[in-house]
Amino acid sequence: MSTLTITVRMDSNGAVQINPAGEIDADNCHELREQVGSMLATNPPPLIKVDMSLVKFIDSVGIGALVACYHAAAASGVRLVVSNPTAYVHRILYISGLLGLFGSPARLPERGRRPAPTG
Repeated sequence: MSTLTITVRMDSNGAVQINPAGEIDADNCHELREQVGSMLATNPPPLIKVDMSLVKFIDSVGIGALVACYHAAAASGVRLVVSNPTAYVHRILYISGLLGLFGSPARLPERGRRPAPTG
C-alpha cells in the first residue's frame, strides 16, 4: 500500500499551495482530486500550486488525477500549476507531454552546479 500525505496552505495573495508527499498512484490519487474539488466547490482561489518536491513516485493514474484537477480548476476559472517536481516527476511529465500544461520548466534546474569561472 502506498502512502500519500497532503498539506495545504494559503499564501498571503490568496493562492493555495498543495504539498503532496510520498506516492501518488491508483490507490490514493482520489485524495488529491478530492482536495482540489473541495477547494473549487467552496471558495475558489485565483491560483492552485501543487508543489511536487516531496513526491517520490507517480503512476499513470496519478498523472490522470493531476490532469483532472487541472481541468476542474480551469472550468472554475482557476489556474493550476505544478511546481518543484522531483527529477522523477519531471521525467514522467516530460515523457507524457504534460510539462507545458502544468507550467513546469522544460528542463530541471541544475542543482548544486556552480557557474564556470571567468577570466
